[in-house]
Amino acid sequence: MPASAYDQLCDHVREVALLASTESILSWDQETFMPAKALPFRARQMSWLSGRAHALATGRMMQKLIHQAQAARIRQPVQAANVRILAEDYERNARIPNRLVVEESELTAHAKHAWVEARKTSDFSLFAPHLEKLLGIARRKADLWGYAEEPYDALLHGYERGTRTREVAALFAKLKPDLAEIARRAVERGRSIRPNLLRGSYPIVKQQLLNAEIAASIGFDFEAGRIDTTAHPFCTTLGPRDVRLTTRYDERDFTSSLFGVLHEAGHGLYEQGLPENDFGLPSGRACSLGIHESQSRLWENHVGRSRPFWEKWLPRAAEIFPHLRRIGLDDFLQAVHRSEYSFIRVEADEATYDLHILLRFEIERRMISGALSVKDVPEAWNALFKELFGMTPPDAARGCLQDIHWSMGGLGYFATYTLGNLNAAQLFASARKQRRIASAIDRGDYAPLLTWLREKVHAQGGALLPGEVMKTATGSATDARHHLRHLRGRFVD
Repeated sequence: MPASAYDQLCDHVREVALLASTESILSWDQETFMPAKALPFRARQMSWLSGRAHALATGRMMQKLIHQAQAARIRQPVQAANVRILAEDYERNARIPNRLVVEESELTAHAKHAWVEARKTSDFSLFAPHLEKLLGIARRKADLWGYAEEPYDALLHGYERGTRTREVAALFAKLKPDLAEIARRAVERGRSIRPNLLRGSYPIVKQQLLNAEIAASIGFDFEAGRIDTTAHPFCTTLGPRDVRLTTRYDERDFTSSLFGVLHEAGHGLYEQGLPENDFGLPSGRACSLGIHESQSRLWENHVGRSRPFWEKWLPRAAEIFPHLRRIGLDDFLQAVHRSEYSFIRVEADEATYDLHILLRFEIERRMISGALSVKDVPEAWNALFKELFGMTPPDAARGCLQDIHWSMGGLGYFATYTLGNLNAAQLFASARKQRRIASAIDRGDYAPLLTWLREKVHAQGGALLPGEVMKTATGSATDARHHLRHLRGRFVD
């Protein structure tokens, strides 16, 4: 029997996914094990793969197969959604010339290396020329895609489908006073808590042991994934059963790597929970970065910083790190929840974290619109940081050079981190409405919670819009009140 139009389309899309996932392997290797002198050839490898994948995704065969699948009038909901989204993706991708894709891929390979060196020396001038080029590409892509109101819309759509910049800006403007007040009160309360209570000697090999045990306990499958070391923690998927987590270590503070692993394991659980047979199709990929981030923030904060979690895991941590035996649970939790203003986003506590995102959203939006030039980024960053946090970063490494995202061409998605926080609180609150799940969570058993997330979020893949996923799972679109209630309950009340 000849393959249906839909099956032929899926086969073609899976071929694109093979190329894209191969490029992901090379990218992961660049961030973890690649020797420095391999960079020039690695950049050529990755740009070639990007170009080939883009050519397949935008060629005449792709267009023909989409038209045939559309003509077949498919009624099965997931298949119909795949065809619709693939047609939208094709329309968007086809507007970007192949030479621009190749150019961007090669630029990002070199830009990441330049960012690492610039961050080491706190010298923004080393990275600025690369950022200038990547910003130019982002603007060109936005113009080619088209946008209703401002260029940032076109970029944001690629990460958070169906979301407009002005909607995010209005939401953030409404949240800002509440977030600033919660942060102020949390920091004030944090001053009464001993700052270095957990400081000690934490050998990396022992941290790795505890991290792996905890990641496995919440459901991360180590036969389909692993944890490695890098300068900037991330999670990447190299195939339907190959999810890579990374973290970094502080031998004086084991919670730094642990919470990093919990965060990235949240991403990894989502990737491992996507429909395996649909890898490469919309139904087999994450819905959006705001939904993806909800998973990492849920496991890191709502689970990993909770009392039931540490009732279970503090005794085991004390077995591995004996000096923790002298610290009681209440004191330990106070230390974990201690809030203070910090320069580094990935080290920020829950109470102050969203202020870091509001800053980045504003800086990015101004850069994309042309209102802020690259050379003025450090000054603008420091001024806005002073406004939000009351202090000025002492150098670029702890200011505008701290994040890897821009060096990867990732302009336009910092807003999704706070959207993820809002979604995480709402999903966790909805899950806890089920008595069986709430009871299990209170015992430190997270299997029922993961099952609920697998059904409500992971299994949906990318067939729905972010707002539709949230409404299906919780009964309403994203609502900030759950996140604010969580922050007040933990840091203020």
